[in-house]
Amino acid sequence: MSSTQDYIGEEAATRVKILSEALPYIQHFAGRTVVVKYGGAAMKDSNLKDKVIRDIVFMASVGIRPVVVHGGGPEINTWLDKVGIQPQFKDGLRVTDAATMDIVEMVLVGRVNKELVNLINQAGGKAVGLCGKDGQLMTARTMTNKDVGFVGEVSSVDARVVETLVKSGYIPVISSVAADEFGQAHNINADTCAGELAAALGAEKLILLTDTRGILRDYQDPSTLIHKLDIQQARELIGSGIVAGGMIPKVNCCVRSLAQGVRAAHILDGRLPHALLLEVFTDLGIGSMIVASGYDL
Repeated sequence: MSSTQDYIGEEAATRVKILSEALPYIQHFAGRTVVVKYGGAAMKDSNLKDKVIRDIVFMASVGIRPVVVHGGGPEINTWLDKVGIQPQFKDGLRVTDAATMDIVEMVLVGRVNKELVNLINQAGGKAVGLCGKDGQLMTARTMTNKDVGFVGEVSSVDARVVETLVKSGYIPVISSVAADEFGQAHNINADTCAGELAAALGAEKLILLTDTRGILRDYQDPSTLIHKLDIQQARELIGSGIVAGGMIPKVNCCVRSLAQGVRAAHILDGRLPHALLLEVFTDLGIGSMIVASGYDL
């Protein structure tokens, strides 16, 4: 008996198989909000950027409600260099004086944000660019335990403007700049912004695109990737030192969002083409998924 592959070829048969596997996930997640923190190599490589944008538009096209939060560290450094300001970091945080904050806001809100909006629109989506200042979406407070200038934490979130856009079929694209109660702009970690926004929106998923495979039991061995774990296991991995360095704030961000009602949080490698679709629409996924108790999909 002839197989489907004999009729349409191996590549087309594989594509149909993947679409069939994706159907239950499309049905389950339709109408639900997914917050994607976009950063790392996936923002710097034009080929990867195109694939991430297409993934986001695909999600919107099948009824999922994507919300994008982005950073833009490398481009900030480029523009600081152009105006003769030497980038400085302390404990992994960008030292942000008034002049640096002006550049950060110009780059994140005026350049990176609008580029992403334009790319989504060109790919067939409907994107609108925002920052934390718009509609008082996010209010910042200055980090008091670090001497790094206008680097902030999220004090509060009012997600009504994002909810309005999402319900109208738009894809909000949000840069990680917000003002404090006195109107002073602050630079906020994009992972933190994404986690707090996901919680305020009651999102189904928070997805952090990174430059690592996910959570590894042995950071030198990609085969030790942990595909799924719960909040308690995530905390134990931090306590035991398996989760260390720059992965600690990412895992803590995920745990905090889950504790506030987000159903699942993912850390995945944005360097892999179509990482978002592989994680959301396939049985195993490609990254690490941290879940609240009782998550069954």
